[in-house]
Amino acid sequence: METKGLKVLVHASAFFAPFLVPFIVFLISEDKDVKRLSIQALLFQVVMGALLFISSLLVFVLIGIPMLIVVGLVGIIIPVLGIITALNNQHFSYPIVGSWYY
Repeated sequence: METKGLKVLVHASAFFAPFLVPFIVFLISEDKDVKRLSIQALLFQVVMGALLFISSLLVFVLIGIPMLIVVGLVGIIIPVLGIITALNNQHFSYPIVGSWYY
């Protein structure tokens, strides 16, 4: 597969297999940029899962409702932006975990 297709696949996997696809792409890819992106996508999904869990616990004190809305929107918008930048052959780093793994 070409790197453009793998990048789009890694970003799109947030909607159907957020942990499995980035891990598999990391294992099979030889390109450093694709490996970096797949690790960032995996870490992003872990962070988003933790934030959704914390937000769902805080629903009982009402602050969790806006947090759930914001975290849910971020979880949808960021992968879509990643898909668009991958299709345009531009560099993309996930905003929360972009500097953790380079």
